Parts: sequence; C-alpha cells; structure tokens
Amino acid sequence: MIRLILVLTFVILFLICSIPIMLVEWIIGKFNMDIKSRSSLAIVNWAFRVITFLSGTKVIALGEENIPKDVAVLYAGNHRSFFDIILTYPRVPRPTGYVAKKEMRKVPLLATWMRYLHCLFLDRDNIKEGMKTILTAIEKVKSGISICIFPEGTRNKTADSFLPFHEGSFKIAEKAGAPIIPMTIVNSAAVLEDHFPRIKKATVVIEYGKPVYIDELSKEEKRAIGTKVQGIIAETYFRNKAAYFPESSESGKGDGEN
Repeated sequence: MIRLILVLTFVILFLICSIPIMLVEWIIGKFNMDIKSRSSLAIVNWAFRVITFLSGTKVIALGEENIPKDVAVLYAGNHRSFFDIILTYPRVPRPTGYVAKKEMRKVPLLATWMRYLHCLFLDRDNIKEGMKTILTAIEKVKSGISICIFPEGTRNKTADSFLPFHEGSFKIAEKAGAPIIPMTIVNSAAVLEDHFPRIKKATVVIEYGKPVYIDELSKEEKRAIGTKVQGIIAETYFRNKAAYFPESSESGKGDGEN
C-alpha cells in the first residue's frame, strides 16, 4: 500500500500547489494559446512522470518514430487501466487532448488541467452530446491538436481480450484528414487493476504502429476501419506479450510484483 499512498499524496499535493500555476497558465492563454498548450503539457507530463516513478512502473516504448511530428494525429489504443493515460501522455510530441468520460469534469482542479490540455468529456449515454464531442475533436485536430481516444469506450476488465472498437471514434480522423496511430498497451493492468487497490511494480510495453491513412484504404476497409485498427492492435498486443512476458499466465497479470 506504500506506493498507493505515495501516489495519492503526490496527486493531491500537485493539484493543490498547482492552483497558482493554473492562474498563470490562464493568463498566458489570453495572449498566446499555443504557448499555454505546450507549457501545460510540459507541467502535467512532469507530474505523470513522477507518478510513474512512484508507482515503480517501467515503460518500454516501441515505434515512436512512427508518430508524425509535423501534423496532428488520432491515437487509438486498447484500454485496460487508469494508468494508460498516465503512461502514454508524456510520450506525445505535440499538444494532445484525450477523450475522457463525462464524470471526469466533476473532479476539482483535475478537470481544469484536462481542459488546459484540450481533453474532451464524452457522454456515452447521450448520442447528441456524443456527436458534439466528436465534432469538437475534429475541429481540434484540424487546428493542430492531436486527439487520443480509446475506441472500446470503457476500460476492458477481461485480460487478453478486446471490446469492439466503435466505428464512430474514427470519424475524427476521417473528417479531419488525419493519420491514425494504433497504440498498443500491454500489461498496464498489472500496475493497479489486477490487484486493486494496491499499486505494484510492473513493466508496461507501449507500441505505436505505422500511421493508417483512411484516404488510402478501400471502401470496404473504410467502412470497417475500427475492425482494421483493432486487428493491428490485437496482433501487436499478442506479439509483444509473447516477447516481453513469456512467463505470464493467461490471466494477463504479467510481471507485477511487490
């Protein structure tokens, strides 16, 4: 429980102590939004790196050279853990907003930082509001802000499996003309979810696949783009699990340890 206490203590202290910084960032945004976006990203990424260190998590990142640096992209990844965001955010090369569930906007201070980082809050139960979120994401990508989405729609609680990828998630890339970056995360549940509420040391592998350009696909592939991206992620997932966690059981708990 020591790691959990350390992480929670740091998060609370960071949120409280960052109140004056939020004010400064707000003022900066009045004059230069790009500087605000990049400075907010740097601040939060520092906090996420500290959390990663306190949790004892080692990250092996593969394929980062596949991420275009000159254009906004749509990251699409599998989702097993709260730590998926903490571990992937510090690796984005440009301002990036994550699509989160609407309940997150009720968390004091944290929601403010999320808005500073261009995060969007999705109402899964309201189709009309969900479409508004997708349209906002499209405009952000067009303006140069990358978006990260977990097309399964929620955290998948079953190890070594994938929930269906929602095809609508990929309208962001289609309408914005942005490349899709398949983001495969292996073993992140070994940090927390596999033994909640304890946080344990673990190794997590994150691989960024080659960009998928929708306008280069056939009509059939475009209609099933979610299935195509899920297939890429599934193939990468099992390949990396076999390579980095050969000793793990089918329960998918990886190499978590005290």
